[in-house]
Amino acid sequence: MATAPGKDEVKLKKKRKKRMKDIEELTSAGHRALQDGRSEHALSCFNSALKAAAQLQDSRVVGACSFNLGAAYVEAEQPEKGLDFLRQAQPGPKADRLPDLQFNLALAHNALGQRREAAAYFLQAAQLYRSQGDGRSEGDACMEMSRCYSTDKDWVLAAQSLLRAAESYRVAAMSDSAAAALKEAASHMIQSDQFSRDDIISVLTECLSLTDSITDPRILGELYLCVGVSYCRLRCFQEAVACLQRALSPAAQQPPLLARVLHNLGAALNSAGRFPAAVGYHRLAAGLYGSLGCRGDQARCFSNLGYACSQLGDEEEAAESFILALQGFRDTEDHLSEVQVCESLAECYLKQRKQQKAVQLYKQALKALSHCQDSSGSARDHLVERLTAALQQSLQTHSWRPQADRKQQSIVGQQEASL
Repeated sequence: MATAPGKDEVKLKKKRKKRMKDIEELTSAGHRALQDGRSEHALSCFNSALKAAAQLQDSRVVGACSFNLGAAYVEAEQPEKGLDFLRQAQPGPKADRLPDLQFNLALAHNALGQRREAAAYFLQAAQLYRSQGDGRSEGDACMEMSRCYSTDKDWVLAAQSLLRAAESYRVAAMSDSAAAALKEAASHMIQSDQFSRDDIISVLTECLSLTDSITDPRILGELYLCVGVSYCRLRCFQEAVACLQRALSPAAQQPPLLARVLHNLGAALNSAGRFPAAVGYHRLAAGLYGSLGCRGDQARCFSNLGYACSQLGDEEEAAESFILALQGFRDTEDHLSEVQVCESLAECYLKQRKQQKAVQLYKQALKALSHCQDSSGSARDHLVERLTAALQQSLQTHSWRPQADRKQQSIVGQQEASL
């Protein structure tokens, strides 16, 4: 009789050990399913693990399984269910000291559109990760926090979150992630209008200082491109051109990225008044966008090429480029860009004394403008004014002249039409 309790205890230990093994296997299978994108299978595994844990009557194991199931529900785009299980994972004040739980609570609130609540949880997670010396996770939490703020267009808080993320990544020796956070921070700082030009340039300079330790060509190309665009927005065109030229080599084997680099480099050279150098980049970008099937972007490059040619006094090539741009914008139903190119092409024709063509272009611009939802009355008034001026020029050109002159002009007109 004295040995019976011992046997029962052994049986219970074996049963508990088997159940723990089942829970571990189900948990591992759930994580693998999540990594493979099989969310339904992952939920089934984590749910079974939680049921098995409940029979153990071990609050620590039940909490861990509730956490896994809650996080899986959030990833499976069922944030309400996820939030319920995450709250069950660690009830009481101890939950406030668990960074992974705070991070997943933030993800759930964010998925529910509760961005302010999400930002608060991300901040709590970041602080807890910092206290543990986990710079990478702190950086990740700050990046997520910045996205909450940027979605609400709170550019100041978004930029501050990104600057903190960059600091955390640098501590973790993650130069590529730190640089990515800095380039995004600079972009938000420009949008906020609350930071000085010097402050923004300082962030861009710090970002570029990290490039020597980045070896991935894709990351490096994107980095130089984004920094170059930020310099353009600050009207620092010399620095923009230098950055974008440095992006050419790492982007060379990545056609979509290279097209964007060429496009922006040409635009930066236009803005810097370096039109002879810009022309070649516009042509390269237009050709590459064409091979990639990016009709709208190709049209923008043709428009930039037209502007550069016009500034160089080559009105014929400018007109040809604007015509190609116009076709592209019509194909993509970009009515606002269509309006702008119609006006540019009309100006080309006026310089070539082709007043009738200019008149038709201004009329087309007005028609395209009528399709723009956010068109202003001032834009229409401007086009009407330009149309009126072109009509007056056309009437002066075709006013009464001696018969011989009229006959000569008719012949010239026929020759032009045949061309």
